[in-house]
Amino acid sequence: MIVDDERNMRLSLQTVLSDEGYEVIAEDSAENAYKTLESKEVFIIITDARLGGMSGYEFLKKVKERWKDIPVVMITGYATPKLAVDAIKSGAIDYLAKPFAPEELIHCVKRCADLYQLVEENRTLKVAATEQFSLDGIIGNDPSMQSLKELIQTVAPTDATVLILGESGTGKELIAGAIHHLSRRRTSNYVRINCAAIPEALLESELFGHEKGSFTGALKRKIGRVEEADGGTIFLDEIGDMSRPLQAKLLRFLEDGSFTRVGGNEELKVDVRLVAATNRDVIELIHQGSFREDLFHRLNVVQFRPPPLRERGGDVILLAEFFLKQFSSNLGKSIKGFTKAAEEKLTRHHWPGNVRELRNAVERAVILERGDQISPENLPSFQIESRLRKDSNAYESFNSYEEILEDCERNMLLTTLELCDYSLARAAERLKITEALLKKKAQKLNLIIGSVPGRAGR
Repeated sequence: MIVDDERNMRLSLQTVLSDEGYEVIAEDSAENAYKTLESKEVFIIITDARLGGMSGYEFLKKVKERWKDIPVVMITGYATPKLAVDAIKSGAIDYLAKPFAPEELIHCVKRCADLYQLVEENRTLKVAATEQFSLDGIIGNDPSMQSLKELIQTVAPTDATVLILGESGTGKELIAGAIHHLSRRRTSNYVRINCAAIPEALLESELFGHEKGSFTGALKRKIGRVEEADGGTIFLDEIGDMSRPLQAKLLRFLEDGSFTRVGGNEELKVDVRLVAATNRDVIELIHQGSFREDLFHRLNVVQFRPPPLRERGGDVILLAEFFLKQFSSNLGKSIKGFTKAAEEKLTRHHWPGNVRELRNAVERAVILERGDQISPENLPSFQIESRLRKDSNAYESFNSYEEILEDCERNMLLTTLELCDYSLARAAERLKITEALLKKKAQKLNLIIGSVPGRAGR
């Protein structure tokens, strides 16, 4: 935007900048320019200092009050050091005295154009990064998942600290991202740290930063991730792997957002919302003395427990179809769905690796499948995966000894059937029971035991 009450000057500047490929809006007064800014977006304003009506200096102040990020260049035919200082103090990025070479103006405009493009690209990337964590990205129709989504919508707009507990692969990171995406902080940074992936000696520096010379290799000051997240959200994944000394520093940080860099004395403060997650048993860690009880209570303001995939009923096929569309599109294949036998194989599996395991299984099947439907032969055998089941803490929700025994028997039969490719004869032989007894037990436990096409049913 060019603002100048001299017609010849206005047309001259417009021609120079149009020749450089810029789209130019030219106004003859500050009042008209201000009205235009309410409906038009510009990346730079070039205004004369002396205008009829509102002066360029008054216009600059009004612009900065409402659109503080728009750079303004002041042009004047009455240049003095004092006026230049006043212009810069009022928010102008540059001050050009008439007459000036067109190259001076072109250089200034190009610098602002480049900055504008970088800001826009950064904004686009931020939007793209947060969109993947929208609530729509959490797939599931099971009642437990619907309750989870409702809780996210309730908690996200607040600044409450959140603790997410659940098995590996249940979508803890998706929950954390959705909380940020639906919060008032969504336009600010969302910073993620995997506490288990960073060596203990470096985790404190990564989190809170360090001063130059604070340890060997600290050649310059490093800003920590909590400072990067200022105004936004920080997600600490696998927080159960954090050392006790660092837990103490994190506890202090949670009190009021204050911290000091490694090797520093200055107390700093940020405004950050913290979301933490772990797949470990926090209560057991507290009993072992490796996790602070006071930190647990400070983190546990709102707790999320995403259910394991094996407890989500029909969501297995729903998720499988979602991943199928995703990978079919990425690999340029036209696979319409799963055969009935493939669906049965997917629903029978216990999914110790949860949604992450299902995603990998579908990706493998899409790569191998040559037809228009996923067949069971192209799904994993699940023999290795079946041995990964963790039932050590699975009995907390049971009310009686009989329920625990029934669950143990169900898991044992499922594991054996999977290991034997769902052959009743081979499974019965492995269990040292008759095939009739195996069928009776399976019916009692509501297990689907039909043969899988393409494999030996007996």
